[in-house]
Amino acid sequence: MTIYTAPVEDMMFLYENLRNNKNYNEIEKYKDVTPDLVKNILEEAAKINQNIILPLAKSGDENPTVLENGIVRTPPGYKEAYKKYIEDGWTSLSCDPKFGGQGMPKTVSAFFDEMLSSACLSFKLYSELSIGAYNCINHHATDEIKNRYLPKMVEGKWSGTMCLTEPVCGTDLGLLKTKAVEQKDGSFKLSGQKIFITSGDHDLTENIIHLVIARASDSPSGTKGISLFLVPKFIVKDDGSIGPRNGVSTGSIESKMGIKGSATCVLNFDDAVGYMIGPKNKGLNSMFTMMNLERIVVGIQGLGISEIAYQNSVNYAKERKQGKAHNGKNQNGGADLIIEHADIRKSLLNMKSIIEGERALCFWLSQQTEVSLYHSDEKIRREASELVSLMTPVVKSMFTDLGMEITSDAMQIFGGYGYTKDQGIEQLYRDNRITPIYEGTNSVQAIDLVFRKLVNKESDIINKYIESLKKDLSSNNQELKNFNEKLENSLKTLIKFTDWIKDKMQKSKNDVSAACNDYLKVLGYVAVAHSWIKVLEVSYKNYETNKQFYEDKINTAKYYFERVLPRIESHYITAVSGSDYIMSHKFN
Repeated sequence: MTIYTAPVEDMMFLYENLRNNKNYNEIEKYKDVTPDLVKNILEEAAKINQNIILPLAKSGDENPTVLENGIVRTPPGYKEAYKKYIEDGWTSLSCDPKFGGQGMPKTVSAFFDEMLSSACLSFKLYSELSIGAYNCINHHATDEIKNRYLPKMVEGKWSGTMCLTEPVCGTDLGLLKTKAVEQKDGSFKLSGQKIFITSGDHDLTENIIHLVIARASDSPSGTKGISLFLVPKFIVKDDGSIGPRNGVSTGSIESKMGIKGSATCVLNFDDAVGYMIGPKNKGLNSMFTMMNLERIVVGIQGLGISEIAYQNSVNYAKERKQGKAHNGKNQNGGADLIIEHADIRKSLLNMKSIIEGERALCFWLSQQTEVSLYHSDEKIRREASELVSLMTPVVKSMFTDLGMEITSDAMQIFGGYGYTKDQGIEQLYRDNRITPIYEGTNSVQAIDLVFRKLVNKESDIINKYIESLKKDLSSNNQELKNFNEKLENSLKTLIKFTDWIKDKMQKSKNDVSAACNDYLKVLGYVAVAHSWIKVLEVSYKNYETNKQFYEDKINTAKYYFERVLPRIESHYITAVSGSDYIMSHKFN
């Protein structure tokens, strides 16, 4: 079984030293969230993840969720762990105190999301969509619906889902067939089928609140006719108690490559009673409140799985002996530990430099998210929202793609043992494989970044971001000079790439489409490097206070700037070669 120790020290380093966003610190509601409080929360989070949730990963993989006589049963141990999980209040961590939540910011809850992803992604998914559904309902529903549904969802007694995909439509939601017929009392009857519904049915909660997109009978075709509906598994009575079963049933659960403990369901809606959320025909606008936050959380899933893969790789490399290292410590002719081999050390530092850079970027993004939601100045909220919009597809795609690289490298370090089920490493690879696919595949994220965010008629978001980076690189700190120069050169490549994209947008959209993934990666590597610059500023400034910790940070950053950041040149060179030879190829 895999081992895991929550990286509380590194998380607290970020919280104490990189929480220097002036706009974030002006948010009144978080003035009482002190480092001591955050440390206490993270230490308690570490305990439940390490001791109770981590063992569920193996048990859920070996004993997947099953559908028996119309009832979905979760793996052994899930019910007991979930009971403890909600008793300790983890579902309510970032929710509004008005509905029973603890009101913690995303700068805290994102750390918990990472821990939970490391410990057991399958278990995490049962509560993850509930928070997304909570956010959507809280932003778009009437007060009556909020008061009826949110307290139980915040408590964890009820869970939530997001029901978009159908057999006829995945990403292209305009093709959906699910119909909603309005009733005399203002409710709707929904009929249709949804597939790939994460946590669509299970035995952990008393009720499941489905958020379903459907087309009202008098609405136009395409995405302009989509509305959003709240459809409970069990009807909720006026007094808040649970009534009869609604017209929602589980047709089947998917047999998957990974996350086997998570119930991925086919749901059938047969005249199911639903209530419209938000304006009619504006369902996608409402649902995107849930989807955009969920995409960031999926990126954090990739980060969390990368972290546990790295920890197990280091542990194994310190125990496994094989071969003679060039400067090995064993002078008696015996084998050296594989951590003495340069190639193994390179793989480990590659993982470490990416993970710690991603965590710093995520912490920056969580601050921007809070500013976009809660700052008192509308202009500041809008500017932060633009940055979040720009970085959401980057975090979702970059962290999950690199999660595949890191889990693959972890298997390689373990060698043959990594390929067997005993060590749990191959499960990390399988579990992470869904993250580049769901919540919009990574190619869709790249297209969204380039065609919607990069070329934005209302605001030149990318140039605003680039200008903010340039300001941060204007420091005269000599210790940072080498790092700054490397990032400046990478920034020049990003600027050239951006100009090329904007030019080609007018001439050849196939060239642009073929370059989208490369552009996202260039922006991502630059963004992570920028986060490392912020870490380095603190590391050099505070070096004498904790030499070992900060020396580790500086050396890890050196690896990133020397070995990872240069990848952007390859992405740029290949992308600007165009698409003629791609589009003209005949596939026989």
